[in-house]
Amino acid sequence: MSDRDDFLTWVKTGLYQAELALHNGDAAPRREIWSRNEPVSILGAWRNADGQHEVDETFTFLEKSFSDCTSYAFDLQTNDVAGSVAYTAGLEHISTSVDGKPRTFILRATQVYRREGGEWRVAHRHADTVTE
Repeated sequence: MSDRDDFLTWVKTGLYQAELALHNGDAAPRREIWSRNEPVSILGAWRNADGQHEVDETFTFLEKSFSDCTSYAFDLQTNDVAGSVAYTAGLEHISTSVDGKPRTFILRATQVYRREGGEWRVAHRHADTVTE
């Protein structure tokens, strides 16, 4: 299996499960797949973060906001792997409750990854809401 195949398998399993858990109000799996090394950052649909402390605060904020996810799908548009660095860009289709109110939305999401200790870790995320 190639580096790209290994990476895409992880995107479809580990990354997918972490995002599904987050939208059900559990940020622990997302914390597990994020880098512990600086720099890390988020340019988010609802909140931005720079550095480990702010990223962790953002995960806490999101897990308190999300619950009862009924659907999460990641429509991968493009990706690449170059040694120990990779990226994905695609659309996240999400139906979840935000602060107790059911919502359905689409996020345009781009993420940058680093291989650390043989494992893929998220180092940067940019997401914004797709509007028509």
